[in-house]
Amino acid sequence: MGCLMSKKILAVLCTALLSSQSYAITVYKYTDANGVVTYTDQVQTGAQVFVFNDRMVERIENDIKLTTRQQDHGATLLLRNNLHAPVEVELVLEQQANIAGGIQAPLRKVLPARSTTTLVTLLPDNPAQPVQYRPKLRHAVGDPSLLPTTSQYPLPWRGGPFRLTQGANGKYSHFTPQSRYALDIAMPEGTPIVAARGGVVVKIENQQTGRGSNPAGNFVRILHDDGTMGVYLHLQKGSVGVTQGQRVTQGSLLARSGNTGNSTGPHLHFVVQRNIGLAVESIPFDFNQPVNSLPNFAVGGE
Repeated sequence: MGCLMSKKILAVLCTALLSSQSYAITVYKYTDANGVVTYTDQVQTGAQVFVFNDRMVERIENDIKLTTRQQDHGATLLLRNNLHAPVEVELVLEQQANIAGGIQAPLRKVLPARSTTTLVTLLPDNPAQPVQYRPKLRHAVGDPSLLPTTSQYPLPWRGGPFRLTQGANGKYSHFTPQSRYALDIAMPEGTPIVAARGGVVVKIENQQTGRGSNPAGNFVRILHDDGTMGVYLHLQKGSVGVTQGQRVTQGSLLARSGNTGNSTGPHLHFVVQRNIGLAVESIPFDFNQPVNSLPNFAVGGE
């Protein structure tokens, strides 16, 4: 069945079509002679495929600092982790010259939260000349040695009941490693969002308006004690009430739901992730009650 719509009601189409996880949806976008933008699930002359990009863009490059301490033509390489979470790093030294013994294998280490760690000290073959190298750094938030202790989560909101509009392995946008097991729950903007589990707030975004520059919109990332992370996306601008480094308990108010980032309508995108080894990926989980059930008053439901 074809669906034509204006931009304002794109969310209606997506909500209706995504209510079944078995759909593989291609949405097309075109502009007519009057400048009206239309979205449809039917091929139209001149239409282009509308790409929903649900990647989470959390820039941590500025939080992981590689510094060099020069000494007697050698060098000590140090890494500073400014995040309130451990970070796994891998350092490769390319284009090496005048390094005693050489460093052939990648240097991999887990940096504790808010710490400075010495990675390696490089000594020269020829003490009269400086060591030379080009560093190549990879990193991922979290400690891959930790394993999840639970897959059951209480509903992370107050109010409802609401409706699941896209589940795990959803063909619309839940097909990347970061979001494969994410859940999208349609709810009115301003719905209170609470912590599904306690932990430390690692990263937030609170000032994005509309689609903005980050597909995730405004978000909160919380590190749980077992190394997993709960991430709450597309939050209302200015509603995030927690700060980075703050420890929260289960049921604590985090923010209010919104429609920011790559979002086709007001909803919460909730995903559980862990570092699997220099890569943060989503992992399976279940809510401990149906999404469309009455609120869980034990964690502050209204």
